[in-house]
Formats: sequence, C-alpha cells, structure tokens
Amino acid sequence: MAKTLYVGNLPWSMSEDELAEAFSRHVQVVSARIITDRETGRSRGFGFVEVEDQDVEQAVEAMNGTQLGGRDIIVNEARPRQSKY
Repeated sequence: MAKTLYVGNLPWSMSEDELAEAFSRHVQVVSARIITDRETGRSRGFGFVEVEDQDVEQAVEAMNGTQLGGRDIIVNEARPRQSKY
C-alpha cells in the first residue's frame, strides 16, 4: 500500500520527473505529480509524491527542509482532501 506526501515550496520550473528523481535517491517512488493552475498550466508551487507505507518517515526525514532548485521544500504526510460542503 502506498501513502502520499505533500511537497510544498517547489521551484516553479520543477518537473514531475525531477521531483520523483529527488525523492528516489532516498526511497522508492510510486508516483509524483505537481499541481498546476487550470487556466495557465503553470505550477502552483506544490505537489505530491506517493511512496510505500514503510518509507514515509524516511522520506520526510530525508527531504523536509532540504533545498531543491534553491528553495527549502516542506515535506509531510498529505492529509485527506476536505469536502467544500
């Protein structure tokens, strides 16, 4: 089973492949996606990385506060999506 990590403060120019590569140095990455603006297609500066359950703590410890593209990223376990209603 895989869990999702929230990754914030990403460089605007980072690709999903680059994000996956950065995390794959420490843990096995299931998937990585960067959230983009619907209208412009430009990165919103955050994304999600899916890792195996047993790798969650290791990924957070290894990556939280590290620099990617000159920016200190924030990494923590993603919270379930909240309903608007």
